[in-house]
Amino acid sequence: MFCSSCGAQVSPDARFCSSCGKPPARDTATTLESNETSFEGETIAPAPPGRVPSSSLPPRTPRTNPFNNLLTSSDPIGGGRFTPGQIIAERYRIVALAGRGGMGEVYRADDLKLSQVVAIKFLPEALSRNTAALSRFHSEVRIARQVSHPNVCRVFDIGDVGVPFLSMEYVDGEDLASVVRRIGRLSPDKATEVARQICAGLAAAHERGVVHRDLKPANVMLDGAGKIRITDFGLAGIAASIQGADVRAGTPAYMAPEQLAGREVTAKSDIFSLGLILYEILTGKRAFEASTLPELMRLRESGTITNPSTLVRDLDPLIERVILRCLEKDPEKRPASALQVAAALPGGDPLAAALAAGETPSPQMVAAAGETSGLAPRVAIAYLATVVLGMSLFFFLGIRESGLERLHPENSPEVLAKKSREITSNLGYPAVPVDKVDGFAYDYDFLSYLTKKGSVATQWDRVLSDRPSLLLYWYRQSPRELSPNGFWNNSFTPSVVTFEDPPAILSGMINLELDPEGRLTYFQAIPPEMEEHPQAPRPPDWSALFAAAGLEVASLHPVDPAWNSLASSDTRAAWDGNWPGSARPLHVEAAAWRGKPVFFALSGAWTKATRMNSKEETRADKARQIIFMIITVLVLAGAVFLARRNYVRGKGDRRSALRIASVVFALEISICLFRAHFTLTLDTAGIFIFTVSTALFVSGLIWVLYLALEPYVRRNWPQTIISWSRLLAGRLRDPLVGRDLLFGTLLGMLWSLVFAIGNTFDIRAGAQPQFPNTEFLLGFRETSANWLANLVISIQSTLVFFFVLVLLRVLVRNRWLAAALFVALFSATKIIGSDYPMIETPMWLIIYSIAAVAVVRFGLIVLAVGIVMVNVLLNLPYSLDFSNWYAGRVLFVVLGYVVLAIWGFYTSLAGQRLWKDELFD
Repeated sequence: MFCSSCGAQVSPDARFCSSCGKPPARDTATTLESNETSFEGETIAPAPPGRVPSSSLPPRTPRTNPFNNLLTSSDPIGGGRFTPGQIIAERYRIVALAGRGGMGEVYRADDLKLSQVVAIKFLPEALSRNTAALSRFHSEVRIARQVSHPNVCRVFDIGDVGVPFLSMEYVDGEDLASVVRRIGRLSPDKATEVARQICAGLAAAHERGVVHRDLKPANVMLDGAGKIRITDFGLAGIAASIQGADVRAGTPAYMAPEQLAGREVTAKSDIFSLGLILYEILTGKRAFEASTLPELMRLRESGTITNPSTLVRDLDPLIERVILRCLEKDPEKRPASALQVAAALPGGDPLAAALAAGETPSPQMVAAAGETSGLAPRVAIAYLATVVLGMSLFFFLGIRESGLERLHPENSPEVLAKKSREITSNLGYPAVPVDKVDGFAYDYDFLSYLTKKGSVATQWDRVLSDRPSLLLYWYRQSPRELSPNGFWNNSFTPSVVTFEDPPAILSGMINLELDPEGRLTYFQAIPPEMEEHPQAPRPPDWSALFAAAGLEVASLHPVDPAWNSLASSDTRAAWDGNWPGSARPLHVEAAAWRGKPVFFALSGAWTKATRMNSKEETRADKARQIIFMIITVLVLAGAVFLARRNYVRGKGDRRSALRIASVVFALEISICLFRAHFTLTLDTAGIFIFTVSTALFVSGLIWVLYLALEPYVRRNWPQTIISWSRLLAGRLRDPLVGRDLLFGTLLGMLWSLVFAIGNTFDIRAGAQPQFPNTEFLLGFRETSANWLANLVISIQSTLVFFFVLVLLRVLVRNRWLAAALFVALFSATKIIGSDYPMIETPMWLIIYSIAAVAVVRFGLIVLAVGIVMVNVLLNLPYSLDFSNWYAGRVLFVVLGYVVLAIWGFYTSLAGQRLWKDELFD
């Protein structure tokens, strides 16, 4: 410490100065280093008014540059070690002593080499021989050089003339401590202007990971032009490296509670000090008045503080909320950054203001926040071009690695349906059915069998061109209307007929399967439940079945039957052999009733009995069902609880929740109209009731999830739902919405490319090719229904993904750490049990990393569009042969996403011209 009267060095325990005999002022402006004192019992009361030397309160505006913890005034002589006119290091000419403090002396000097005024800071003589002090002195230069900002004092260089010194920017002005002592306090407008500049400089330091640790009015300079400089980085350090006793280095009166207690020092500690500065320059008083350090610590822990509005009349409530938020005892309750504090001040961003004040912004405030201008034309064009080129590349990879292209089915569903009716008639069932339905499916048992055989890794072209075929066409006809019992897809659409639903138990029902060439692979006809005129069994003629299957009976040998059909029969037969053109084993089963075929099936060693399950499989399925039900119940119960609480407290955005629920309801109804199997019977009324019921259930579930999640997102992470809020408000032409639609298509394209590239490597390692969703092989109705269903799935998945991401952010309190945990969690679920972990691990990490970055950086719309896009693009049957019966609908879907990208591109420009007029002049 140094005497505030004569500047002589005194012991921290001394009651009087040994040079002038006056008591040293133990002001809280004194910076204490952790290795100098334990702080315990330290007296920090300001010096009594009569003890303060008159030189420290000049009647006019002083021209000082204290850059440190100065206990003296700006005396031009002041008893410094160097006299005016003295040349230092053959370069600097001393002009005057600018100030002296516990951490050194600062002189105004002329840089003779560059002909400019600088400030030179010297360590005290005692500290210049102290290794720790020298290390801190060098650290100040290193750290200060990392921060480059107009509101941070620039440090130029370091030198040594027997005593180390550093040269820095000279600020012709005074520090805020002097200003407050001289004029009492700043006006709210001036204080707000000063606060913004302090926040800007502090944010620049925090961006580099630098924590100031000694932020106080004496270390903030105000020059003659009103510009602020943050000075004295002598105690600054990288936040992660400040540990142990070093935490408590600083000025006690301006320390955060956690720093004063020695627990930690972070950027939030500087935010607390910032709040103390704002309080002091606005009110002219310190937020915590204490005479001893223990008393100060008790005040900090209790959080007792006088509201600024009681000291300053007509103070803007917004400023008061910002200050009180900065002075929260819990660091997590303080503003997240200095920039957030600046934005919260009057005239700043209302959204940031609400966050800095600890308030939950309204949905209208969220929608009004953020950017309103469009993307730069060059940027928008680059993004659109990337989407188009990426889609072209993915189209190429999709065709190259498509299993369907290797199968190359030539017969459309209409051709195969006609073939099915011909076979049915030839087998003795010529009656016209009341109802009929068809579709496509894959033989997954055979596909799994091929994938496990390593020898087919490079032979997929040959394997898929041989018999049996992986792709199967199924056809059903019934003497009554087909009324399924289950639900289709994750959209829970009712009345969708499949090969198993409704079960084939009605007399006269016929089920059959054909390969893409129209050859029979399965047939089942349910005979009459009761015979009016019983007949004796007749020997059947199996030749029609073998002809329909394209098999020669002579190439097979009889064996005992092994498969039992649900169709009752009086004659059964079986044969073994090989599939035509292949060495794979073939087993043929046939059954007849009264001489008419009722069952016929071609199978191989891979075919599983679907109506039989082993005990192990049953237990595993049961365990999975129990786990799934537990998770589902917990999620639903938690969502209902949170939604009810938010609804009762009026926190939820009910309008947006109702709108998104209405959209989902309309989508559910549309999916049913496109996909359900309608008949002109009373069952149609039942279908309508089921449709409305499931639509209400799904939309209600979305409403609950949204109401449970949205208030927390709006409070803690509102930037991610700005464009989403605008979209729900009906602002379809908003440039931010357009930007996110464009970015969403870009995200979906990137995801699809990563999948395609990863799948290419998987196939080379032995994995199966990509097989499209069979719904896209049917007609326009089925294609449209599948696309609409993916919209519902994308909304569900987006809310689930976002729910997990927000939950992780609440737990770890850092958005990027939460994003990293999100990537690890979802990637692990995909990688565990993978057959190709070396390929799929980086693939899934990239995919979920892209998702996390997209959400953190852009928000909900980007994720939703990306999910719906990738879910569809990865399941399309790509082909460049436009004579194929499915090529047109694939092109229609792909062009639909290109149109979406173009619309996003157009609206993101916000009316800007793509080219300047002068280019055409």
